[in-house]
Amino acid sequence: MIRKAGHELVLYYNPEVSSKVMKLKGVLVRMGVRIRNVAPEQVLQPVGTLAGISGYERTENGAVPETELPVIPDEMLVMHGFTGRRIDELLLGLRKAGVPKVELKAVVTESNAGWTFYHLYEEIKEEHQRMTQTEKEQGKA
Repeated sequence: MIRKAGHELVLYYNPEVSSKVMKLKGVLVRMGVRIRNVAPEQVLQPVGTLAGISGYERTENGAVPETELPVIPDEMLVMHGFTGRRIDELLLGLRKAGVPKVELKAVVTESNAGWTFYHLYEEIKEEHQRMTQTEKEQGKA
């Protein structure tokens, strides 16, 4: 069933081109979710700007040559405007479509909307590593 999504948006970053991308985008389109691809040259933009939230202005990367921009080697999926239920629907839809798991996922919050996309990456990467380590330790007990 297709539902009207309202203002739901996914910021999607993937350093590689793969068939996974088309499957993932197919699920988002069927759900009526807007998709905004984040390009490597946008990683120093505030998350709120990329998500189209008023009050967050685009910053200029002018002082940073493209060759010196921070590199994000991992895929990221950042959700904005989703209810908890719709997040569950999205994750279930991705599993049912056979989309390989996106390890780094986040939701735009008041706290992280002012962060650069790269800062958000650093935070969720660190959190993911802590959670993975905890799961490994609990598995050994």
